Amino acid sequence: MVIMTPTAQPRTADGARGWTFLTNHAHVLLAIAREPTTRLRDVATAVGITERAAQAIVADLEAAGYLQRERVGRRNAYTVNPSGRFRHPAEADHRIGELIDLFAGTPNP
Repeated sequence: MVIMTPTAQPRTADGARGWTFLTNHAHVLLAIAREPTTRLRDVATAVGITERAAQAIVADLEAAGYLQRERVGRRNAYTVNPSGRFRHPAEADHRIGELIDLFAGTPNP
């Protein structure tokens, strides 16, 4: 059993600190890929971060070209760019669409 703390640091049932393979940026991107009209408040809750942190991550992802935001009424709708490449040189030959397909199960062109 894993218990999530407000800082998104997973802990085991005995309270020991854990770690994860995916960053908060990846978790936010996946949450948006699963539900493009989701509220950032809901993304933050799902990821286990603050709403302000989710806003900063979305801004990072937009600035890097991984996301586009469009205002639809009172909400935002996000479009993920599945052609974006991973930033680390070790994974730069892979597209983020592969990550989304693996974890979010959404089809990519």
